[in-house]
Amino acid sequence: MLANSQSTLTQLAVEERSANESRAIVQKNLAVEIKELSRIQALKDKGIISQSTLDKEKQKVLALQQQIQDIEGKISAFESRGNAIKAQIKQSRSQVDKSLDTLQRTEVLLPFDARIGAVSVEEGEFVQAGSILFEALGVQAVEINAQISTRKFRPLVIGLTLIEDDASSLQNPFLLQTVLSRLQLEARVRLVGDNSEEIIWDGSLIRLSESVDPTRDTLGLVVVVNNPYEGIVPGERPPLLKGMYTSIEFIAPAKPTLVIPRKAVHQGRAYVATDENTLDIRSVNILFTQENMVVLSDSEDTGLQLGERIIISDVFPIMQGMRLKTIIATDYERQLRRDALGALSKVVTNISDKK
Repeated sequence: MLANSQSTLTQLAVEERSANESRAIVQKNLAVEIKELSRIQALKDKGIISQSTLDKEKQKVLALQQQIQDIEGKISAFESRGNAIKAQIKQSRSQVDKSLDTLQRTEVLLPFDARIGAVSVEEGEFVQAGSILFEALGVQAVEINAQISTRKFRPLVIGLTLIEDDASSLQNPFLLQTVLSRLQLEARVRLVGDNSEEIIWDGSLIRLSESVDPTRDTLGLVVVVNNPYEGIVPGERPPLLKGMYTSIEFIAPAKPTLVIPRKAVHQGRAYVATDENTLDIRSVNILFTQENMVVLSDSEDTGLQLGERIIISDVFPIMQGMRLKTIIATDYERQLRRDALGALSKVVTNISDKK
């Protein structure tokens, strides 16, 4: 702004000098034309020339007089224009002095250790207050916004029992973290496409997204991973960086419940072998399914009781009360028990997301 005003003032001085020179030239032309008008007037008085010749000369004189008047009007405006530009220069200098003083006292400090990402300014470039200078990526922790299907999220919170004012806390963003901590969810982060099971980061669920994606029917779970640069081994274990594709495994605490094979459920019903070895067709109350297992509700109307025998093979035809010859599938029962307990006796939900 200051340089622009100074340039404008210099240009104004050049225009004023040029206008004065133009006025001097026109005044000289006017003096010559006035003499010529006097000579033609004398000739007209003697009857040597016509009136039209005299009128043409008068028009030339009037045109030169009008031209001088226009130039003098421009010259008189130069002073006011110059004063306005000088005032603007003074104001700009004051702003420059203030900016220099502010710049000398300005420091850019980061409240955390970080790596510098994208830089939005160049050296010596002027930036407005509030402009983005650069992107700083903290090295203490990274956040991952993982999207999980609402259907898969439900099993993770089934074991949560609301107590006291937890119901109202779910609507309070300041108290929601307390309720989330009671979920006791573990989060394990892996890189997508990396087959090494040793590259794992432990994370924590810190918040939920404010809404459900209506297109994909997913809920956002924000997971934080502390110390993503810890344990780096070049070529073997990379740091967890922005833009990496990750797979997040959520693990919820185990809860005692009834689990039956998925193939034992037929359109919401299970086939039970009674103590008299007859067929009893029962409707079962399914809580959720996971892989090859079906988890039943722990309510009284679940449809099955602990210790009852269920049929896992195909039965045809199906008739209530028909006689059965049962064979205990001992090996399958052991396998189902191992699958239900899992390696860590936890409910696991696997999702993938771009960090």
